[in-house]
Amino acid sequence: MSSTTPTREQLVDRLTADASAWPGIEVGPHRFDGSEFTLGSREVGHVHRFGTLDINYPRQLRDALVDEGRTGVHHVVPDSGWTTFRLRTDADLDAARWLLRLSYLYHVATLRRRAEFADVVGAVDVESELDAMEPSPRTRAVFDRVLD
Repeated sequence: MSSTTPTREQLVDRLTADASAWPGIEVGPHRFDGSEFTLGSREVGHVHRFGTLDINYPRQLRDALVDEGRTGVHHVVPDSGWTTFRLRTDADLDAARWLLRLSYLYHVATLRRRAEFADVVGAVDVESELDAMEPSPRTRAVFDRVLD
């Protein structure tokens, strides 16, 4: 491996550092050797030290992302809303960040009416971020139902 190619652990560290800066996100240990990202009591996702990112979405959103080839069904619970994405390269890091941020935005959108999340909601413009992320119409439709 060349010295300029990041290891999986370095990719995981970079993703963890990025996500830890998001308003309201708490990073804690995950029971299977990794880091868990939570917003209040909700798990946005978790990443294992060996480069596997698992994210829980509502089933409609998970189905759209899997059908579009952005992520895969979960490696242990394939019939759930959970997905699995593997980090191997810098390009994978960008895709992983996109997927994790999408889950985060979904949770922010669904929590926007709860007073204890007013600071987070005020700091995150879900609709503008979605526009910049350019999700598919099918993915955006899931958000639009929540945002209406």
